[in-house]
Amino acid sequence: MAVSLKKGQKVSLTKDNEGLSELTVGLGWDATSKKKGLFSFGNTPSIDCDASAVLLNNGKFVNVKDVVYFGNLKHSSGAVKHLGDNLTGDGDGDDEQIIVELSKVPADVDKIEIVVNIYQAVQRKQHFGMIKNAFIRIVDTKKNTELLRYNLTDDYSGMTAMIFGEIYRNGNEWKFNAVGQGTQDTSVTDLAKRFM
Repeated sequence: MAVSLKKGQKVSLTKDNEGLSELTVGLGWDATSKKKGLFSFGNTPSIDCDASAVLLNNGKFVNVKDVVYFGNLKHSSGAVKHLGDNLTGDGDGDDEQIIVELSKVPADVDKIEIVVNIYQAVQRKQHFGMIKNAFIRIVDTKKNTELLRYNLTDDYSGMTAMIFGEIYRNGNEWKFNAVGQGTQDTSVTDLAKRFM
């Protein structure tokens, strides 16, 4: 049964999951429904959240090639793959998925930050306060079993980006940290710079 995490909680991914080799990181969200006002014309644009993985070298972001996102779907090592962009977040289940093959992660990579930013958030006047049911979950890809889930419950009004969590090495183990930190970054480039 999947572990349900709280903000700031850390859990081992590999300790009780012998042979765990590939993770599917699923991220999901829904837009809160807008009430139609007297003077509202047309529809507000759907919220396009973009999930990305930022690979860190000794805890630092060092190379633009270490960002896996809709514009760079696969890391050069083959360890991290993005399965494509979802433009609306409509529907149930994962909106975007990132695959992590633990055995292929380069030895000098000690953390993989999982981040999400709202595309054109400033222009569209959108923020995470307009999003509900946001979650990150980690699935054992081969067994198709959910290992953990972290539902974001804080009020993130005014925040245009989110550090959902991080997958990191701890000795011979891989662990996950439920970060849940909102930021006002407007792109994955700005998010990555936080880790320089």
